[in-house]
Amino acid sequence: MAKGAAWMVFAKLAERSIGLISTLLLARLLVPNDFGIVAMAMSFVALLELLTAFGFDVALIQKQTKSRAALDTAWTYGILTGLAMAALMVALAGPIAAFYREDALTDVIKALAIGSMAQGFQNIGVVAFRMDMRFDKEFQFLVAKKVISFAITIPLAVTMRSYWALVIGQVVGRIAGTVLSYTMQPYRPRVSLEATRELFNFSKWVFLLNCIGYMKERSSDWIIGRISGPMALGTFNISYELASLPSTELAAPINRAVFPAYAKLAHDLPALRREYLSVIAMLLLLTVPAVLGLAASAPLLVPVVLGANWLHAVPVLTLLSFFGLTHLLQSNAQAAFLALGRPDVPTKLSSAQVVLQIATLIPFTQSMGSVGSAWAFVVTAVIMIPITILVVIKMLELRVREFIIAIWRPLTAALAMYFVVAWLAASLRKPKSTIGLIDELLLAIAVGVVVYIGLVWLFWKMSGQPDGPERVVLDRGMQMSRRFLRWPPQSK
Repeated sequence: MAKGAAWMVFAKLAERSIGLISTLLLARLLVPNDFGIVAMAMSFVALLELLTAFGFDVALIQKQTKSRAALDTAWTYGILTGLAMAALMVALAGPIAAFYREDALTDVIKALAIGSMAQGFQNIGVVAFRMDMRFDKEFQFLVAKKVISFAITIPLAVTMRSYWALVIGQVVGRIAGTVLSYTMQPYRPRVSLEATRELFNFSKWVFLLNCIGYMKERSSDWIIGRISGPMALGTFNISYELASLPSTELAAPINRAVFPAYAKLAHDLPALRREYLSVIAMLLLLTVPAVLGLAASAPLLVPVVLGANWLHAVPVLTLLSFFGLTHLLQSNAQAAFLALGRPDVPTKLSSAQVVLQIATLIPFTQSMGSVGSAWAFVVTAVIMIPITILVVIKMLELRVREFIIAIWRPLTAALAMYFVVAWLAASLRKPKSTIGLIDELLLAIAVGVVVYIGLVWLFWKMSGQPDGPERVVLDRGMQMSRRFLRWPPQSK
């Protein structure tokens, strides 16, 4: 499980590093309005992609089956839904453009239909990479797709200076993913619907969960785009992407890797409970300082990374970083629920969160624009955190004390670091040049790293140096140091 998590972290780091570099370059080449137009189109595309959100790959992993009937049925439904989605995108492109009052969306959505159709033909055999815990193959597959998309999008943005660079890059990336799935996986699927009932018994809940997930992630696109327009939506989405980096770069790949391992432990609740506590402790140790570091350094980070055109994103990024913290506290629970064969639990929890989110999102956006949208996300998450944690504790038969012991050290150290870095960022004299801001940003990061590591070490020593993520990191660091020191140059 540790090796799988490492591969997935490397894959996500590579994939998102490319994505981050792409976003930063594109933010300099394009304007918020361009990002807003593409976000409007993708909100509609993501809605239609719920047609393919049955989660057959999750069902195959949970059932640990690689029968031809199951694989071929999943592939056949992927083709059918891909074709249906492309047809709907073409048919509804005009009405969606009228809803957003943005004529450019008609052609954008029709172009994106090509990528959606191509993705429907992707080889279902790639699910074996995760099922067999061959995450090195998954790494190659994910990164190759991203590299191809990057290589197309950036040159187009330089020459076109238009949102069409984003659109074409998206389409090419999806076509490349389908081609790669057949070159990297020898399995050759056939048309079949034989295992329909077997797959749908589990996948119906995954489908509902994905629908609710769409509402959680994309309701802001519809509401902000309709109420405040593409500029506000572009600001919110870029801020959300930056604030979500610790979750998408570390938490998501770790959760992706541990799900197959959790599924293998589902019959042994004490073992699953131990692994869950171990994973959530390591997850928070690695990610929480990054999330709160983003929140504290936002006044320095935004002008350096995004440029002067995005200064209005500072309060949005700060608030959404706190939302990212709440997301991390809940992220690993879903993998455990699915491994236990209880997809209904996260579906119900997410449904409650969506209702609260939409109820706050509309009035907050109307009154405060994209900043109000960020506040709506934070308020909703704060309400849902204790509920989700209590459900996790009950499902895994955890003791509250065990859960608190697993998470208190990184959380406390990161909160203290946040106040120190936020004070430092507010106290520093803001130079007019970007180079001067870079120096201050690097100083803030360095201070945050020192404060966080020092406090984590202090709290760990005060707790009696228990087994946990701190010991794992320390032992791994010592092993790497010994290997480095014992690696003499080859003598001729």
